[in-house]
Amino acid sequence: MPRQVRVQFERATYHVMCRGNHQEPVFNDDRDCETFLDTLGEACGRCGWRVHAFVLMGNHYHLLLETPEANLVDGMRWLQGTYTQRFNARHKVWGHLFQGRYKALLVDSDGDYFSTVAGYIHLNPARARCFNLEGGKLTDYKQSSYPGYVRPAKRPEWLVVDRVLGSHGFKNDASGRAGYRNYMQKRVLEIFHSDDPMKADEKWVEIRRGWLFGSEEFRLKIQDVIDGAVAGNRRDSYSGDAVKRHDEHAAGELLEKALRKLKLKRTDLGRLQKADDRKKVIAWLVRSRTSVKNEWIASSLSMGHPSTVSRGVRAVEKAEGGLLWEFKNEISKFKD
Repeated sequence: MPRQVRVQFERATYHVMCRGNHQEPVFNDDRDCETFLDTLGEACGRCGWRVHAFVLMGNHYHLLLETPEANLVDGMRWLQGTYTQRFNARHKVWGHLFQGRYKALLVDSDGDYFSTVAGYIHLNPARARCFNLEGGKLTDYKQSSYPGYVRPAKRPEWLVVDRVLGSHGFKNDASGRAGYRNYMQKRVLEIFHSDDPMKADEKWVEIRRGWLFGSEEFRLKIQDVIDGAVAGNRRDSYSGDAVKRHDEHAAGELLEKALRKLKLKRTDLGRLQKADDRKKVIAWLVRSRTSVKNEWIASSLSMGHPSTVSRGVRAVEKAEGGLLWEFKNEISKFKD
């Protein structure tokens, strides 16, 4: 079974989420929640993690987690494995508790990306209508880090609040906590008056569906990390958006080298015929050295339908002379 590549590096920040197996509850009552948070606290002590936000939602959980060391995988294995053992022992059940592998969205520490994810986590109970949005308060939902933000006595010792508060311009004092409470209560009212609570903030779509949440500069930084993680491993050992982006990045660099070798520019591709011999040779090169799909190649080379790529690659493979063979021979001389 192909697996998602896990991107790990020092001081990485993640939005971690995992659901119960078959959508079953992973927290049956307050005691289960306490056990999970105690286990999370132990994981922080073992791994040096810094938890900036969390919420427990019955059949799943969310964490905003910073890893000073590159140890997300080992720490998560211990956290979920240990909590599963404790849950099963208490309820006298056995087997898997969580559904597959957890999702770990990489979060950019710059800009408002970090504060957006923290708000997404803290507002989860509001989106799910877990309390009276019109007359109640976000602190009414107890299984969240939010009460610890506005009431220090409710705060676990391993919960870090300064960074989220600071991202909104607040200090970790009485005035700052009041300011954050007022800000979040306004967000609750926005959700209450929204026709679709999941779209009350347009940035939430990226958090729910993506593998990375950040600027283009951050994406390029992560791409370098991914290139190192994938290098030397079997290509079919991995799957997912992160590796797809790695493949397309590598294919793009190879395409640029081929264009320079053939004395072409990107702007030339649109004016050449879809089945131009030079396009066929570049398509053959990219297909032979990367794992991108024909759709990507067709789009990048302005070759029209992906079937044009397939026919062109076959023609290059069979070429034993002529201009197509000369192009193939010329472009095969450099290394990717």
